[in-house]
Amino acid sequence: MAPTLFDIDAKPGDLIEILGGVYHHWAVFIGGDEVVHLIPSTHRGGDLLEVLAFLDSSDATVRRQRIWEVVGSNRFRVNNLLDDEYQPLDPSTIVGNAVKTVGQERPYNVATHNSEHFVTELRYGKPESRQVQTAAVIGGVAAAGVAVAVMGAALFSAFRKNKDKE
Repeated sequence: MAPTLFDIDAKPGDLIEILGGVYHHWAVFIGGDEVVHLIPSTHRGGDLLEVLAFLDSSDATVRRQRIWEVVGSNRFRVNNLLDDEYQPLDPSTIVGNAVKTVGQERPYNVATHNSEHFVTELRYGKPESRQVQTAAVIGGVAAAGVAVAVMGAALFSAFRKNKDKE
């Protein structure tokens, strides 16, 4: 059973991380049972595990919804991930700014303007996405590994050719 807001003690202005496989969706809790979040235009509702369409979107809408409509069957948690690095804005400012953005159309890019960028800008005044940074590091390590493997294969092939000529 998914946790409830009472289980995780969400307060207005807290960031809610919705755990949906590889991609985590983010929202800001505004009180009651409502959140504000940035949702790509290609998302047609349903479970956030169906987010592959997010990669194909270039625009998004800011929505105010009941948390249960956003979370669906996914697990979620309060994750004010940058509180140790940045001073959060006042909760009433976070909520007020979030509510003012409802209905806005915004650019969307999974790497530069995703839901995590949106909520961290609301909470801290700085748009950041740790999942993008993590993916970049993992991608860089994977690319480096592929490059080493290709170079190793090329060197091995050259070594064999030289050995065969002897």
